[in-house]
Amino acid sequence: MIKSSVTVSLVDEARGGPFVYWDDLAAACGKAKGLGYDAIELFAPGANAVDKGELKGLLEEHGLELAAVGTGAGMVIHGLSLTSGSASERERARGFVKEMIDYGGEFGASAIIGSMQGRHGSEVSPDQAMGYLKEALVDLGHHAKAYDMPLIYEPLNRYETNLINRMGDGAALCESLGEGANVVLLADLFHMNIEETTVADGVRDGGKWIGHVHFVDSNRRPVGLGHTDFGPIVEALKDIGYDGYASAEAFAYPDSDEAARLTMEGYRRWFG
Repeated sequence: MIKSSVTVSLVDEARGGPFVYWDDLAAACGKAKGLGYDAIELFAPGANAVDKGELKGLLEEHGLELAAVGTGAGMVIHGLSLTSGSASERERARGFVKEMIDYGGEFGASAIIGSMQGRHGSEVSPDQAMGYLKEALVDLGHHAKAYDMPLIYEPLNRYETNLINRMGDGAALCESLGEGANVVLLADLFHMNIEETTVADGVRDGGKWIGHVHFVDSNRRPVGLGHTDFGPIVEALKDIGYDGYASAEAFAYPDSDEAARLTMEGYRRWFG
């Protein structure tokens, strides 16, 4: 059964980004539980930003799980990239992600590689960037095995990366990493609305590799506030046997509480 999740950001530098709840983790957990969410997805400044004991207590108090942890603060705050032209920066980027893998792993939550994948450019050719990305994913996927959790890689739209934009290319990337690489894909419906012929086709192209879903409308607002036709997408998710989270990574529009409520309403309509 597909479970529900809502995003919580504690990163000041990302303010205005597509996260439903902000700043107050305890309040977010209480509100998420009140609306019936199964889990939260946490976007934190780093692995030491939230005491593990505090997080464990909040999750237990509200009967929530930790769906995943983001790593984008490595890029947003520190400017780190797994495909940087600097070997030392690539190493620092891997170190940051490993710390987040270790943090989330203790809660049974995978780490997500999104913006930290970087891009190719004047200092790094397309082939070099893909080589760096593959090396990093294999290394980080292996690190995540210690927690019996996969690493989640997210294809982004063309305005955010020039590496992997479509789910079919993401599936091919996962295939190319070799057996046991322990890497799955994140199907973000906003990015897919930009890049795929249809979002449902993109889901089928991702197929068995899809391990996480960002449940959001075409304009990155909460479900129901854009033009996405969710029926075919839900059918495609059923066809591939997806049973992970549908996690709300959406703008807090018109505000956090309403965004969370609208997403849960959409979740119950399409998955309930």
